Amino acid sequence: MSNPPKSVVSIPFQDQARLRRRRWYWLTPMLVLVLYACVMSAFFWLQRLHDGSVMFITIDQEMRQQRLIWVVIGLSIVIVIALLILWRYTHYRSKAEAALITETGFRRAMENSMSTGMRVLDLEGRIAYVNPAFCRMIGWNEADLIGRMPPFPYWVPGQHESQQQVLDSVLSGKAPSTGVEIEAQRRDGSRFSARLYVSPLLDPRGTQIGWMTSMTDITEPKRIREALTAAHERFMTVLEGLDDAISVTADTNDGVELLFANRTYRRLFGSQTQGHEEMLAGRRGRYTDESVEVFSASVQKWFEVQHRMLAWTDGRRVRLQVARDITERRKHEEASRVQQEKIQITSRLTTMGEMASSLAHELNQPLTAIANYSMGAVAMVKAGHTDVETLLPALEKAAAQAQRAGKIISRIRDFVKRSEPRRQNVPIHTIVDNAISLAEIHARKRQVEIVRNIPEALPDVYADPILIEQVLLNLLKNGLEAMDQAALNTLTLDVSLHDNQIEVAVKDRGHGLTDPERLFEPFFSTKSEGLGMGLNICRTIIESHHGRLWASSNPEGGTIFRFTLPCASNLEATHSNQSEELPA
Repeated sequence: MSNPPKSVVSIPFQDQARLRRRRWYWLTPMLVLVLYACVMSAFFWLQRLHDGSVMFITIDQEMRQQRLIWVVIGLSIVIVIALLILWRYTHYRSKAEAALITETGFRRAMENSMSTGMRVLDLEGRIAYVNPAFCRMIGWNEADLIGRMPPFPYWVPGQHESQQQVLDSVLSGKAPSTGVEIEAQRRDGSRFSARLYVSPLLDPRGTQIGWMTSMTDITEPKRIREALTAAHERFMTVLEGLDDAISVTADTNDGVELLFANRTYRRLFGSQTQGHEEMLAGRRGRYTDESVEVFSASVQKWFEVQHRMLAWTDGRRVRLQVARDITERRKHEEASRVQQEKIQITSRLTTMGEMASSLAHELNQPLTAIANYSMGAVAMVKAGHTDVETLLPALEKAAAQAQRAGKIISRIRDFVKRSEPRRQNVPIHTIVDNAISLAEIHARKRQVEIVRNIPEALPDVYADPILIEQVLLNLLKNGLEAMDQAALNTLTLDVSLHDNQIEVAVKDRGHGLTDPERLFEPFFSTKSEGLGMGLNICRTIIESHHGRLWASSNPEGGTIFRFTLPCASNLEATHSNQSEELPA
């Protein structure tokens, strides 16, 4: 007799089944054997009493008695063999029953511990089995469900037709492998979303006897999924609606992979990485906190590009790029720059035009002296006084006055000619000296003395000297004009160092102003002549040099104009700290 099949159920379940059986399979054969021994003992005892009571035994009787004994012995052997066979069969059956109990208990334990609802439908659609999880899920007990035909009590009222269609597709074997999503109703009236997975139920011979259905409550996962989907849709709507070109790339063994690109990027560069690579502008692995302006030759546009390294959803380091089209802004800035340069040149020429009358007076003196010395030399020659020692002083004085006039004309010509802005490291002494030399024409005309206070060993400034000279000349000229009717005739220019910045102060002793800041408003002027744009242009120039220009009242009377310029060393350190090396 073969052994029962080996069970795959765990040992604890088998031990519990054996304990429940108590292993009483040997009791019946032993009782039968004991009863047989008692019967045979009684038989031999009676036979012995019979032999003792009979005086004479014939040969036939003795032969019959021996045959009876052999028959009894044979029957005893047969009975013992049969009892052994019965014991082994009972032992085998006991093991089989224990295995069955184990399997049943294990299956029941699994069914009771499952959170997934299990339901069995027969071929006609009748409920043949439900597990406790299914009952807990819908709120109906097993007795209420077993044997029920559609419509089932957990069907939602008003949706019986659609749910019947789902059941028909299940019974016809057309249910998708991904499951069927339905809405169910609990006994208390609450509703929930569930997903059904259906598979054929086969008997041991492989014949289909029904359908096994697993049902999972997906109400909360569905809510979370819908919330995530809605958030993703909102996020994508925002990204796709942006005018900026947004792209994300990652380095792979096969090259650069484009992980994401919004609609603007795809419209400009397509679904390739060339646009992203072009916007990198050779800065792979090196980024700045500030945006970079890059010209794209492929689309003939200017972009303001920002880069950032971040971790992708799979943990990879990727590059996020945001490129904003600034072509129109660049055009406006270029037009504004050109217009500003024209205004600055016009302002400079206007300043020189205002200086023309003073320049004529300034040049009249050396030219008159030259004419007088020349006429004196001519008269001496005509009179016959050709002594070199007599003529030489007059000629030297005439040459000195000619050189003086030439320097005045050269200085004015250089100021007007140099109109292109060019920033460089320049000593503040040079700017102040050039501006004062030009302003001295006005100062001598108005009999005003310009006093300068400049400390030694001041650091250089990083600026365009011509533009700064224009600003300083404009401030000096305004101060001189404000002192036309003043009793004092001293204009002070102070230069100092404060917090790595050079401060220049022009202090006049004129009539003063109640609201000095209004002077910087466009088209505002306290003079009867002029457009009122000079100081506004000056402020624009200073601010373009990362400085500040302002005015205040002079406590001693008059007005103080101040402007600051950053030192060249400080500005270079600031530019060097703007770059940051990041890992690629």
